[in-house]
Amino acid sequence: MMDLCRGRRQRGMTLVELLVALGLGAMLMLASSSVLLSASRSYMEQLESARLADNGRYAVDAIARALRQTAWVDWDASAAPLTHAAHDSANIAGLDARSVSKNSEGISAPVASSVNGSDVLALRFYGTGEGEGGDGAVLNCAGFGIGSASKEAQRGWSIFYVAQDEGGDGEAELRCKYRSSIGAGWGADALIRGVDSFQVLYGLDTDNPPDGVANQYVNASSLDARDAALVLVGADEAEKARDLQRRTHWKRVASVRVALLLHGGGQASAESGPAQFDLFGAAYAEAHGATDTGVRIVPSSLPPGQRARLRQLVQATILLRNGPA
Repeated sequence: MMDLCRGRRQRGMTLVELLVALGLGAMLMLASSSVLLSASRSYMEQLESARLADNGRYAVDAIARALRQTAWVDWDASAAPLTHAAHDSANIAGLDARSVSKNSEGISAPVASSVNGSDVLALRFYGTGEGEGGDGAVLNCAGFGIGSASKEAQRGWSIFYVAQDEGGDGEAELRCKYRSSIGAGWGADALIRGVDSFQVLYGLDTDNPPDGVANQYVNASSLDARDAALVLVGADEAEKARDLQRRTHWKRVASVRVALLLHGGGQASAESGPAQFDLFGAAYAEAHGATDTGVRIVPSSLPPGQRARLRQLVQATILLRNGPA
């Protein structure tokens, strides 16, 4: 009797019980895997979001530094002018829905196509210190020093524009174009990658006399149209060109508003972003989106490989340190 009871106590699981246990275990593992994958995806998106935020801050800081040193002159240098001549060209220029080539002179040869209507922002400034590299106190957007200048043509350049990486995967980059020294060739370096659109508006001071405060924000095409409407005075084309430089609306720019829409490198979840991005707000996009290309980006209209990306919009308004010049 004792052997019979011991045999019953040692009896194993039936096949049905084993299948039920295996099924429950598999369900538990699937549920755990789903939670793990979701947590991992969320963690990667947070890392990507932090990277986009860092890239945006870096780009805006670089643009702000370059903007704030426009119109600056080295008052202590004997070679530098104490004031700008009235007929000197403006220290700020721009292009709408254009790009530029890496090796062309300044922005004199714009490229008609651009990445999603991205703009070009070109800045000029005087340096400090002897020699073309100066003393390192004034740098262009690539980090090269700019020395004191005795005439306007010797000013430094910092040009911001968007172009695709030709030698890599075709990813759009915000680039810094510069001339390292007078008479030398031009170069361009990538500041950040993954740019959907780079847009610029200019704070125009319309008061007479100007008070250094922007009354309205317009794009580069609007400023050029205002200049084209000026009735220039001069006996010949050279005199009229000097009159244009004296009266150009680009010298009435008191602040600059920039916006960058950035995307991450990997596929994001479907609910990770809005259906559209208005870089300067919905009101501006509704009023000017038809003529100012790129101020509204709809991810679903982008190429398939770029649609499901994590995106971040970065905006900034930078006041010019020395006012219109």
